Amino acid sequence: MSALAQTFTATSASALASRKSSSFNARSSLTTSSSSSSSSTRGARLQTFARVDGGVGVFGNKAGMTQIFTDDGLCVPVTVIAVKDGNYVSAVKTADADGYNAVQVAYDAVAEHKITKPEVGHLAKAGVKPMRHVEEFRLAAPADGITVGQKLSAPEMFKEGDYVDIRGTSIGKGFQGSVKRHGFARGLMTHGSKSHRQHGSVGAGTYPGRIFPGKKMHGHMGNETTTIKQLKIMRVEDDCIIIRGNVPGKKGNLIRVAPAKIVGKNC
Repeated sequence: MSALAQTFTATSASALASRKSSSFNARSSLTTSSSSSSSSTRGARLQTFARVDGGVGVFGNKAGMTQIFTDDGLCVPVTVIAVKDGNYVSAVKTADADGYNAVQVAYDAVAEHKITKPEVGHLAKAGVKPMRHVEEFRLAAPADGITVGQKLSAPEMFKEGDYVDIRGTSIGKGFQGSVKRHGFARGLMTHGSKSHRQHGSVGAGTYPGRIFPGKKMHGHMGNETTTIKQLKIMRVEDDCIIIRGNVPGKKGNLIRVAPAKIVGKNC
């Protein structure tokens, strides 16, 4: 083989090797970027956002319903929420120390043997006597002017005319049909109809061949956490809060009263 042929062969081999190397590097960078983007996408999907309250609130117990008359002579149905001994601040959390802003409130004084020893120790550290219920109010910003051990009273937190979000446990109604549970329209009661209060089709046969989860059907009704938003406060006293309208639950149920989230005001 001549010297010219040897030189041409060596040049071709080196060029082919460089092309293979650049192609491999390109594929590697593409794989790395795609894997990093997919991992970042997976990370974004795993992010969760907790519900944030409009402010710090209090707890109470549903005492019942009554009616009051306004200055204009209008009769208004209201619910009375009794505030027992409690509503002490047991912890104040900040985004720097805990990852989120919140105020933890303890409510409803109880004997020490009624709660666990870790709960007794946690409340004692905050200078609070044993309480039955301990729950947080999550905030968008750190709470100003609230300290651990402070007692929260209804007149300090709310005033007449404020709007609040009410949360409680709805009254359990047991196993109910789809007409009562979901408000479905019933069928004909006469003219040979046999489907008086039955629901309609719940799915196809061959596909999907099953009932999808979450399908509205008959089943257990009530006894679940329910929130009613933007109810108006009609009166505020030291031992009770009078709210316009109805609230979830029966007499004696625990009620959570938090400032309503109003766009442009506190959210």
